[in-house]
Amino acid sequence: MYPAYWVAAAALLTATVLGVSLGQPMVVAAATVLFVGGGMPHGAYDIALLRRTVAIDRHGISLVVTCYVGLVLAMALLWASLPLVALVVFLITSAMHFGEDWSALDEPLLRFAAGAAVIAAATIGHPEAVSMLFVGMSDARAKVIVDVIIAAAPVTLLVTAVGIWAAWHEGSRHWATAMVLCLGLLILLPPVIGFALFFVFLHSPRHLDQTRVLLSDLTVIQWWTIGGALSGVAIIGWIALQYLLPPHADATLTTGAFQLLAAVALPHLVLSRWLVSRLVRVEGPEHAR
Repeated sequence: MYPAYWVAAAALLTATVLGVSLGQPMVVAAATVLFVGGGMPHGAYDIALLRRTVAIDRHGISLVVTCYVGLVLAMALLWASLPLVALVVFLITSAMHFGEDWSALDEPLLRFAAGAAVIAAATIGHPEAVSMLFVGMSDARAKVIVDVIIAAAPVTLLVTAVGIWAAWHEGSRHWATAMVLCLGLLILLPPVIGFALFFVFLHSPRHLDQTRVLLSDLTVIQWWTIGGALSGVAIIGWIALQYLLPPHADATLTTGAFQLLAAVALPHLVLSRWLVSRLVRVEGPEHAR
């Protein structure tokens, strides 16, 4: 756990107690820039991890990159043609990916529920704001998804409580305490602010640490160059792509940012799952943690 998380959580909690309005457009815009700039880099090392894990030539790398970009484009087209389906895919992918943080839970279904608790906490705390966000990303039918999430929230939060208890008894007490506080703040804070706290200060650093261990041969300059360059390419590419697709009537900075995350989350999840299984076979389970 990085001290930055506790500082950010304390600052947001203090601002809430003092009555500072964290739902103002400028604050939400700043949180949006933060979760894109601070969260996306943890997926920027996928290809480097692939080369670290698998003996692959340039042709193979080109094929993987083509497939990776193809999945991103497929998600972009899905947002343009079937936005409600794209939203459902995004939420499922997010729950699966966030569930990877819960090594204390052995069953994939339990990890999925714990990952979904991040979405559920924000939704039960601010159903109208989440509904507006979902509708802005897709269409008016997305309100039904909010009702489904609220209905499932007790189960997801109960499973997460079990995961927190297990993590505490396994010795991961800082992580368990941080998640209790984070879930509380996700309920309390505006959804974009709460998500930025979780994504940038809890989820992303955990995965970056694991990646840094596997790519320990990279120098500090190489590490920052890869993360910054590939994240920048993804953001610029997405902005350029928006000019080629039909305009979205409710497009905003925040909805566009979440759609970008959805586009890169799917190939990131697919490749990371495959890499983990590969590491388990080659180097043992301890290297996949």
